[in-house]
Amino acid sequence: MKSLFKKAGILVLAGAFVLSGCSENGNGSKKQESSPVQDTNFNKTGLPIVNNTVTLRMVSPKAALAPEFSEMEIFKRLEKETNIKIKWENIPDTDYAEKKNLLLASGDLPDAFYAAGFTDYELINYGKDGTIIPLEDLIDQYAPNLKALFERRPDIKSSITAPDGHIYGLPSWEDNNLGTNPFFHVINKSWLDKLGLKVPQTLDEYTEALLAFKTQDPNGNGKQDEIPLSFMHMQWCMDIAGIFGAFGLPDNLEHRVVRDGKVIFTANQPEYKEALKYFHEKWYKQGLIDPESFTQDAAQYLAKGKTTDETLGSYIWWEIDEVVGTERSKDYVLLSPLKGPNGGQTIGRANGGGPGRGAFVITKENKNPEITMRWIDQQYEPYMAAQIHWGPLDVVFEKDESGKLVNLPVPDGISAGEFRQKVAPGSGGPGVITFEDFGKIVDMEPRAQQRAKDLEQYYNPYMEKENYPSIFFEPEELDKINKIEPELIKYVNTQRAKFIVDGGVNEQWDNYVKTLEKMGLNDLMEIYQTGLDRYNANLNNH
Repeated sequence: MKSLFKKAGILVLAGAFVLSGCSENGNGSKKQESSPVQDTNFNKTGLPIVNNTVTLRMVSPKAALAPEFSEMEIFKRLEKETNIKIKWENIPDTDYAEKKNLLLASGDLPDAFYAAGFTDYELINYGKDGTIIPLEDLIDQYAPNLKALFERRPDIKSSITAPDGHIYGLPSWEDNNLGTNPFFHVINKSWLDKLGLKVPQTLDEYTEALLAFKTQDPNGNGKQDEIPLSFMHMQWCMDIAGIFGAFGLPDNLEHRVVRDGKVIFTANQPEYKEALKYFHEKWYKQGLIDPESFTQDAAQYLAKGKTTDETLGSYIWWEIDEVVGTERSKDYVLLSPLKGPNGGQTIGRANGGGPGRGAFVITKENKNPEITMRWIDQQYEPYMAAQIHWGPLDVVFEKDESGKLVNLPVPDGISAGEFRQKVAPGSGGPGVITFEDFGKIVDMEPRAQQRAKDLEQYYNPYMEKENYPSIFFEPEELDKINKIEPELIKYVNTQRAKFIVDGGVNEQWDNYVKTLEKMGLNDLMEIYQTGLDRYNANLNNH
């Protein structure tokens, strides 16, 4: 009898393993399967997704003005509809990359990373070692909205599929071409008028205006409290990278541009050196650059436009209102790219484009991947995708007679950009709004419509023709890029700030260039050129 029980016990254990254990997937990592208890609770279609509440732990960055995601109306509604409670661990977006890496290194993994911002290197390597799981089978079985999206737009599926054939991260995209130039250059027209100056067309006219802002008390309060120019060093939509174009070669955050199919590293070119020399001699030495431009965070930067007395003369940001407020915005205008000392007048075209690949990943610790996939798939339904990106119905949108989401007025005293931070995960969140969805599912935000007009009027005529596309590199290429690029870019950015603040670019240039070469710049550029050539060859074969 004892032997019979023992055999029965073995059979029960074996059966339990089959029902609740693990199986190998294509890349050798383990894929979890449903337990019998979960099966009775889990609804493969319809809502709620589970009959009894299931809690998932998710880590996500949040913007400076955003509340904890658990307080956001959009996620409260999702919880009510799905019966899935999310235990959010929100990290300020400025600290997110570092803390995400610490979590991954320590093995303290949540069930998923949301608005995850995983790089290609992270997707490939954490996918390869099984830290994050492949998603294509889960998509096939449990994600009808994603499947429908991929059927409508096979290019999106192709762009998020890794070279090994797996999908490790889900996409995020607003397919509207508004990111081609993020560096909108703003100047105080009210002050120009008061000082008898015209809107600058050349770099030297601009410098003359900045000097007048500093020395002629345009705000009339008797104090020299004017800030001629403020920006945020090497930050998206806040940096002076576009102004480098006045010297014939615009810079960008990657210091990498493409001309005639050739990849150019900007930060060791003669044009770049001349720009740094000018910015130090003409601007920083004369006190025209806000010294905090190299250290301030977004909250400090945005506050400078809203001081009691108007103190901001010129700045970089792609929405005038967000910096200086709606009332004061009438005082400011955009500048087209300035003509430089040698006649250069160009603006860069941002690299990449197309969907982000790492907006949502599921980790190996997740005991409920099917439930998780069904939860995230809700956010790829086109109407919900729009609400995840901009905010919920009856808060940000209402439906018009045709069922399209149209914008409600923004509450008084807050800009649309600030409001968006408070009510939605935003543009880095999961969800895709395709070009076809704009005007049919959702109206483009009024500020986005304005941005499109501004791009057309001020920047598109001067924009570089090519950019570096979003290429999913081979794993060995990503390894090399990851070994070389982070430290090299960190060095370049540090030196850029030093050359602008302290000067000395003439004396230190040769040593700076040699250091870049020692750090592997030539190998890095060879990989980028090889990747671009392969990408272009594939395009030509289709």
